[in-house]
Amino acid sequence: MEASSSTSHDPALFHAPLLHHPRRRSSRPLKGFAVIFGSVVFLLSLVILIVNQSPEPLASNPSSVTEAGSYSMAAQPRGIAEGVSAKSNPSLFDKVGFNWTNAMFYWQRTAYHFQPQKNWMNDPDGPLYHKGWYHLFYQYNPDSAIWGNITWGHAVSKDLIHWFYLPLAMVPDQWYDINGCWTGSATLLPDGRIVMLYTGSTNESVQVQNLAYPANLSDPLLLQWLKYPGNPVVVPPTGIEDNEFRDPTTAWLGPDGSWRITVGTRFNTTIGTALVFQTTNFSDYQLLDGVLHAVPGTGMWECVDFYPVAINGSVGLDTTALGPGIKHVLKASLDDTKVDHYAIGTYDMITDKWTPDNPEEDVGIGLKVDYGRYYASKTFFDQSKQRRILYGWVNETDTEADDLEKGWASIQTIPRSVLYDNKTGTHLLQWPVEEVESLRLNATVFKDVVVEAGSVVPLDIGTATQLDILAEFEIETLVSNSTEDEVSDCGDGAVDRNTYGPFGVLVIADDSLSELTPIYFRPLNISDGSLETYFCADETRSSKAPDVTKRVYGGKVPVLDDENYNMRVLVDHSVVESFGEGGRTVITSRVYPTEAIYGAARLFLFNNASGVNVKATLKIWEMNSAFIRPFPFEETLFQEMVAST
Repeated sequence: MEASSSTSHDPALFHAPLLHHPRRRSSRPLKGFAVIFGSVVFLLSLVILIVNQSPEPLASNPSSVTEAGSYSMAAQPRGIAEGVSAKSNPSLFDKVGFNWTNAMFYWQRTAYHFQPQKNWMNDPDGPLYHKGWYHLFYQYNPDSAIWGNITWGHAVSKDLIHWFYLPLAMVPDQWYDINGCWTGSATLLPDGRIVMLYTGSTNESVQVQNLAYPANLSDPLLLQWLKYPGNPVVVPPTGIEDNEFRDPTTAWLGPDGSWRITVGTRFNTTIGTALVFQTTNFSDYQLLDGVLHAVPGTGMWECVDFYPVAINGSVGLDTTALGPGIKHVLKASLDDTKVDHYAIGTYDMITDKWTPDNPEEDVGIGLKVDYGRYYASKTFFDQSKQRRILYGWVNETDTEADDLEKGWASIQTIPRSVLYDNKTGTHLLQWPVEEVESLRLNATVFKDVVVEAGSVVPLDIGTATQLDILAEFEIETLVSNSTEDEVSDCGDGAVDRNTYGPFGVLVIADDSLSELTPIYFRPLNISDGSLETYFCADETRSSKAPDVTKRVYGGKVPVLDDENYNMRVLVDHSVVESFGEGGRTVITSRVYPTEAIYGAARLFLFNNASGVNVKATLKIWEMNSAFIRPFPFEETLFQEMVAST
């Protein structure tokens, strides 16, 4: 529960050696993908992207371990041979792993993000709300902390924060899914039935779409699922590769009374595509002419999501909503880059074609759902609160050997509500669901803290491993006609100074700033004299361990004339979720500090600008832990919960 009292502080300023390094001219890790995909050297660029930008861990398979902590280049990324996106990346260089302790591993486990009790997890599957319970299914390996033997894990919650683990929902036990029950989506029909479509990998490793449904709709926990005897219901069409056809979406009802779904694929290896299938009974499907949408140069589209948003609304829409005042969001997870992209556009319900509002910001070459460590996102319509909820998978960036040692890998983000940003008309707004605020404890307020150029300010809040931070920044009157050479994007991280930034907060830092993760704004002069702002996260000094991935992430964020710079940051041990300007730009980071853990974790303000001071106002809550545990079937609580539904 949230404490009613709060305290205010006026911290003393001190100057600290925050990354005052000369600006480097090396390539930046997050250059625009549009240039890469459109270039004549696409294949070479793709190799560079996979090596330098993929959000998959730079890890090898356990079979490639030659000595304790030493890795070779022989291993193939896990999952590729099975016809799914890479779930690991072979190490490019032999290197000795960090000597992690059990205490360090224990600290890395999150306190209020969903993750299984043990073993591997990836994509969220078929989220839905039924008889008072939120259901989350997820890709799960019940046998190991690395990808394989993919089944459907299952958990339920009353509030999207406190979760109960349930028995496995679906296991690979039929010829049409024996090599994996892969990602799928739920559709709630008007008569109350629930249908689940999912990808199965057959005994011949062909990707097909299968139908499943609850054995007992009156069961609020939906414990038992039946697979349709006539599976598969959709097989790869002519011209589509057998192993590049997966992840059916939630269905929507067309004006002709039939249902549509989309399935992700590719043409000619490089054209990312969403096919449309039509059905009246969910067991027989017809491939419609043409495609919902396709974008050359974006490669295989996984985990496609397609849903409506209200232009002038404050609530979410059911997936079937059509008509005036509605835009449609098309999102795809790009297998080549392991990044989720989206675009906003118009859906023609007669031709079943979708057109982006801005072709230069099309799917795969423009906006990202999340600019950090994030993939395979999926939304659903929460009919109980009239909102659209977004889940996303956050994988590890340490080695597979470390994951096997600690016994688990991957988490899900805090569920986010999604709305159309009617102020910009170009972005979505993502925001943590309101229920997470129930975990807030004592609040500490800092008002009008002046952070001088080139300085760091400690924020005295005690231990800083579980936080909810709201921060707003004002900068001094802008210096006109700056002649400083300013490079666009997030630069080389918090070290890359310019006139107006970077400035923000340092999370999961120790007292000496030997480990820290800056979350920051970086305003830049552009040719017309205005500012262009980037919202960024810098992991490069987040850990002293050499065998974890540490990158600079971020993207452009609109800051309108009547707005200050504002951010919200959720800190939960090894994950940091950052929301810039009300959620227009979002970044998820994984960090693995070796010293800034437990009681040594601290929080700071920083301003590494060269020409302006910054004034900051913050409200910071310590966050309680969520209750995430097996469902108490044998307890009286179970009977009470079922009765309450």
